[in-house]
Amino acid sequence: MKKETLLTGETWAITLLRMAIGWHFLYEGIAKVLIGNWSSESYLANTTGLFSSFYHWIAASSWIGLVDWLNIAGLILIGLALFLGCLMRFSSAAGALLLLLYYFAYPPFGLSLFSASGESHLYIVNYVLVEVIMLIFLIFFPNSGYGLERFFYLIRKGRDKKQETADTGVTGKPENTRREALKNLVSLPVLGVMGWGAWENSRRYGVDVMSGATVQINRMDISELKGDLPYGMIGNHKISRLVLGGNLIGGWSHARDLIYADTLFKAYNTERKVYETLMLAESCGINTINIGFPSNELLKKYRKATGSKLKVITQIAADVKDESTLFDNLYKAIDFGVDIIQIQGNWVDWMVRDQHVDRIGRLLAKIKEEGFTAGLAAHTIDALVACADQGIIPDYYMKTMHHDQYWSAHPLENRIPFEQDGPNNLDHNKYHNNLFDPFPDRTVEFVSKATVPVMGFKILAAGAIQPEDGFHWAFNNGADFICVGMFDFQVVRDVNICLETLQKIATEETRQRAWHG
Repeated sequence: MKKETLLTGETWAITLLRMAIGWHFLYEGIAKVLIGNWSSESYLANTTGLFSSFYHWIAASSWIGLVDWLNIAGLILIGLALFLGCLMRFSSAAGALLLLLYYFAYPPFGLSLFSASGESHLYIVNYVLVEVIMLIFLIFFPNSGYGLERFFYLIRKGRDKKQETADTGVTGKPENTRREALKNLVSLPVLGVMGWGAWENSRRYGVDVMSGATVQINRMDISELKGDLPYGMIGNHKISRLVLGGNLIGGWSHARDLIYADTLFKAYNTERKVYETLMLAESCGINTINIGFPSNELLKKYRKATGSKLKVITQIAADVKDESTLFDNLYKAIDFGVDIIQIQGNWVDWMVRDQHVDRIGRLLAKIKEEGFTAGLAAHTIDALVACADQGIIPDYYMKTMHHDQYWSAHPLENRIPFEQDGPNNLDHNKYHNNLFDPFPDRTVEFVSKATVPVMGFKILAAGAIQPEDGFHWAFNNGADFICVGMFDFQVVRDVNICLETLQKIATEETRQRAWHG
């Protein structure tokens, strides 16, 4: 009796395991059908695993439509077979093979640990591999649980027993009762209930499956790039004309009076999301990032973990009151392994405003003395003018560069130098974290005379200006490079806009300043 109970419990356990995996396959397949225009192209095009070239080839081939159809059909048929318990060895083997294709598209080791597949990425063993192992177990385990395969076997066996009784006239005790046979149909009503629940859920809320191969994000993928980014030189560094800004990573939103935005940025840009964004940017040809000093630890970790060659421009400053700290962050930046060192814009503004221009000169000279390319940043153009008047010339300038033709810009007559470093006014006609190049005409005049490369930043006025507009204004008015904060879903689009903008300016010949760098 104990043995029979154990075998019954074993059979039910295998049945539940098999049905759970089958439902996963089935629901994934049906969800793709319900999406309507689902395609695996984006999923395949962005793989970063060992066999990424194979997946990229599929994504770019004319076979992608057939691959999508086979994927959907395979998920549905394998799911049904596993759930209902038929063709068990074949469906288990086919399911394991399909899951292995998913597993190696974004394997949970190496660079793929930081990929944007949407899967859980525990090291080596994730839920995909666990399901593969379970399916391999089902291939070799002699008990397939209650299901149609076993049901038809019992029906045939019952018929054979009746025939044997008719032929011999000997009545034997049936090995399987009708109740035992009916147990094997248990998956049918369960499938009906779960199917109805899924349909009702989809009707109310839409398809809710969120697997990496199913979720559709409103962003372009790498296959939609329209060309290669051009590069220029800053010092002895080859820099992409479009540089990734670090504010979105650091959580500095400059969102006017939207006080939750900084927290929202940080919540979205988790460490994994930052890694995904950086890897995508590099894949699109962006080879440089300009970061605030607090982000140095993260970038150092990223480059060490991934082997990335992304160039890091770090911003440094010193205590505005304590002159003895002047070189502290410089040495820390060197220890972080950065490539280019830039004096932070707010600090330059403060030093000029408070008549400590000499400190800027000493820090800039020390950066060069340590063998680094040295940048000088500012928000108010007066700061750079004052430095230039004192003969303080960096290897490149970093200057806010945007026009003031947007709704939240306050009137020109109410603007004062260095107001970006002052309080936020409640008067809508005065500064409130809303304007970063207060005198754009003076900026353009200064840039036109600059003899070193110029990198424009805040060119979109922290999201107030469309990229097509902001990119064109900055490049057309003399910027040699532009630094732009981008979320991951904006990277490909912004690279394409940059390419189109540069091509348009070259065709129209509207840029007056010669390219530097």
